[in-house]
Amino acid sequence: MFGGIGGLGQMAGLLGKLPKLQEAAEKLRQRVDAITAEGNAGGGMVTVKATGRMMVVSCRIAAEAMADREMLEDLIAAATTQALEKVKEQIAAETRAMAAEVGLPPGINLPGLS
Repeated sequence: MFGGIGGLGQMAGLLGKLPKLQEAAEKLRQRVDAITAEGNAGGGMVTVKATGRMMVVSCRIAAEAMADREMLEDLIAAATTQALEKVKEQIAAETRAMAAEVGLPPGINLPGLS
């Protein structure tokens, strides 16, 4: 993570930024809490909504999807996967923005930020 002697200076610099990092982490948590994303499958026959906490909060199923149980199961799985992938992308973007705000070097691997 902090390779060699030069990495010690980088680590010391991060420790100096600790209050700013803590504040930024709290803002990030608030932004993640506000994230929602929808996934859909079957041309909109199934729509799933998920939050930044990776919780599925709704699932809408069109009447025509009810005719085939096996297909419906596949559509629900696909829509859920899509919604969660979109949430992950938004969280990654928010995390990169937070890291840039506090001046963390690109590619740094900190727990909870990777």
